Amino acid sequence: MDKVRLGVVGLGIMGSGHISHILDGKIPRCELGAVCDIDASKLAKYPKVKGYVDSAEMIRSGDVDAILIATPHYAHTTIGIDALNNGVHVLTEKPISVHKADAQRLIDAHLAHPELVFCAMFNQRTDPHYIKVKELIEAGELGTIQRTNWIITTWFRSEAYYRSGGWRATWAGEGGGVLFNQCPHNLDLFQWLCGMPSAITAIGGIGKYHDIEVEDDITAILEYPSGATGVFVTTTGEAPGTNRLEIIGTKGKLVCEGGKLTFTRNEVPADVFSKETPNIWGVPPVWNIDIPVSGNGEQHIGIKKNFVAAILDGAPLIAPGAEGINSVELANAMLYSMMTGKRVELPMDPAMYEKHLKGLIANSKYVKPATVAVGDVDFAKSQDK
Repeated sequence: MDKVRLGVVGLGIMGSGHISHILDGKIPRCELGAVCDIDASKLAKYPKVKGYVDSAEMIRSGDVDAILIATPHYAHTTIGIDALNNGVHVLTEKPISVHKADAQRLIDAHLAHPELVFCAMFNQRTDPHYIKVKELIEAGELGTIQRTNWIITTWFRSEAYYRSGGWRATWAGEGGGVLFNQCPHNLDLFQWLCGMPSAITAIGGIGKYHDIEVEDDITAILEYPSGATGVFVTTTGEAPGTNRLEIIGTKGKLVCEGGKLTFTRNEVPADVFSKETPNIWGVPPVWNIDIPVSGNGEQHIGIKKNFVAAILDGAPLIAPGAEGINSVELANAMLYSMMTGKRVELPMDPAMYEKHLKGLIANSKYVKPATVAVGDVDFAKSQDK
């Protein structure tokens, strides 16, 4: 095989954007093999390729070698499992699943077919700022990490946004709010850079700023196995917002904000200075370093290029699908802690959260439109992301 025939499932804003990259020739060695959406009217936009209203039929058609899943969240799991079980490579939009138990089911399907490529659309891993942060951490430039902090409140959304799709901001349609729609990228980057915490305690609000049934405000405290602590703050109800990532270690502090990456480096590590200085008011002298990085990387295009290279050349994935369970677990733990008032230890029990979510779904305001069967599970009509 010298070219990947990619099928796109879900022709909303995200799916259409992915298709445009392919049709514009921005993804070498990749062609649009088929499109799928249960709204048949959307298929007419792509008259030169085969269109399907049932993803199961497209997966079994022989028209595609791989699929990109850009449907509402719950279908990521069911369609992904169906594809992997039928010999089709999978690239799924974030989050890979709504809850940890489903994420593990999807990962297990891939483990049963390791010859296939399973990738997640964590396109912010291509951003040079975050790549450099990861390089500095792994090189030991920060020393021992003591504290992490991400204030990411630039996700303001209006009431009109939430009214634009019946599935939005509902337990049955989306599975959550800001943590599941806006923040999967940030949660992925947070664990990619700093590792997974051992416990989470969170507060926040359900419909605090909007007429919705899910969370639109979260402040979480993270405890790490090393003894480090962290804070994660997000909301869709704050304007103007802030996007500031801080990672502090014994050798200095990294700050990523406003498109700039700065490193305030201790000339002597803080723990060493504390033990050795005779000065009761002493503070380590520092170097203030502006790290020369710019741009946003290749983003979605880069992930798709890498997906194709993994299929054709065996290239290592930038965002392996299996790693998507970590951001799902962080979101589940934050939400469960907020709603129960309990400190949640990680790894969390996936059955516990799945049971909790089913209770929320049972009382959800969302009424599914006409559905179409995919494997054993029905999924709702594809809407714009």
